[in-house]
Amino acid sequence: MSMQGEDFNCSRQNLHSVDHVYVDGGSQLINSIALQKSQEQYCTLESSATTGYTVQHSPSTQSLSPNSGSPVFQQDCQSDHTYGSPVSGSCITEDPNDLKHKLRELENAMLGPDLDIIDCSESSFQGHLPMEPERLRQIIEIPRGDLKQVLIACARAMADNDIFMAELLMGEVKQMVSVSGEPLERLGAYLYEGLVARLSSSGSSIYKALKCKEPASAELLSYMHILYEVCPYFKFGYMSANGAIAEALKGESRVHIIDFQIAMGTQWVTLIQALAARPGGPPHVRITGIDDPVSEYARGGGLHIVGQRLARLAETCRVPFEFRAAALSGTEVELEHLGVRPGEALAVNFAYQLHHMPDESVSTRNHRDRILRMVKSLSPKVVTLVEQESNTNTAPFLPRFIETLDYYTAIFESIDVKLPRDHKERINVEQHCLARDIVNIIACEGAERVERQELLGKWRSRFTMAGFTPYPLSPLVNATIKTLLENYCEHYRLQEIDGALYLGWKNRALVVSCAWR
Repeated sequence: MSMQGEDFNCSRQNLHSVDHVYVDGGSQLINSIALQKSQEQYCTLESSATTGYTVQHSPSTQSLSPNSGSPVFQQDCQSDHTYGSPVSGSCITEDPNDLKHKLRELENAMLGPDLDIIDCSESSFQGHLPMEPERLRQIIEIPRGDLKQVLIACARAMADNDIFMAELLMGEVKQMVSVSGEPLERLGAYLYEGLVARLSSSGSSIYKALKCKEPASAELLSYMHILYEVCPYFKFGYMSANGAIAEALKGESRVHIIDFQIAMGTQWVTLIQALAARPGGPPHVRITGIDDPVSEYARGGGLHIVGQRLARLAETCRVPFEFRAAALSGTEVELEHLGVRPGEALAVNFAYQLHHMPDESVSTRNHRDRILRMVKSLSPKVVTLVEQESNTNTAPFLPRFIETLDYYTAIFESIDVKLPRDHKERINVEQHCLARDIVNIIACEGAERVERQELLGKWRSRFTMAGFTPYPLSPLVNATIKTLLENYCEHYRLQEIDGALYLGWKNRALVVSCAWR
């Protein structure tokens, strides 16, 4: 989960000029339609008898071009006239008063007899290409009021590089989303931001800042803590990983834990407490915390804050403790940064972190597999993996968009159970802890897209190729998680498959936890 700017109504590149087209007798609005000018095809409606137009027919379009004579709008014009050629007198009206009638005939030919045109004046068509019938039929077939289908249709148009359709549909999406509405409406607001950023090729800058004021670190920590408490996703991951580590390090007198994204170090509070109660006394615990600038901002300071906090806790629990800071991103980590010592039992933790490392589809160095091979060379007792069960890494844009829509719909629904619509902090939680990830998945490509989740099947292949074998989670971990979920909504689901634990919402798996050695 990532942070997000405070206000999503940020300045962005404006869309082209908009027209409004009413359908079904004027009761429905399809707005934000961007029509491009053409040097060869354009339409200006003149009532003057001295200006004429030629109608060009093609299998899917009708276009108007200037020519000598009077306006031409008859739908039964001969189709064998070439663009710019004169047309027969049967296709020409000399009567300016007949203009509306001819427009109606053209409209019926293109749209069908049940659609009303809103404006027959010059200004409504000046300088615009006429709408193609096939595209209008696509618009009409989109279920009105079905936000999910409109979002998918918009993403499909963008995937097809159909900017005309994409901008038209984005105008409709904008009218249907709200950061204070139903779960899908709220998610739609952030998907819309991602689509706008992608269309304007500004995904990277919007992901980094959205040109908005960042919240103070104390506020951001508060939002993240709220999400931590209202949904079990983080607790599930931390508890399951800690259970595997405690099991693998049982009986060891000196343990070294390498955390590839330590953040505030929250995960290790319960483990230190558990090790303090171990029969025969606690081991000597050393934690190497790897960090990046994003976490540093969220904490409001460097890694020394984490070290001090955990050291105070360990002292209270009478656990011999040592903290080692490694202030760099995961992709920069080399063996010398880990400070491995002989005689220590090693555990390595990847909690919601490994998907941030670029793989072979992004970098020739393939940091994702490089890090796993490097960790395997250290012969750890256990390596824990907690990841979102989502497929957004190498998926093309449209499948990636649909996957993001499906995944985060479940997340937003689960938040809705604990944080009512009128909860004053809910919008901030979703904006600062979820929205930036969503925008990054939708708007960015290449190295700029750092949110690259994979399904467990793919992670299994990577770990196996690096030389790891599965380390099944113990039944005690499963039982502990079930007890945890009793404090949450009944729609959460826990399932164990081949030694891995899946946490889901209704029928959608959201987070998976597993261990390797």
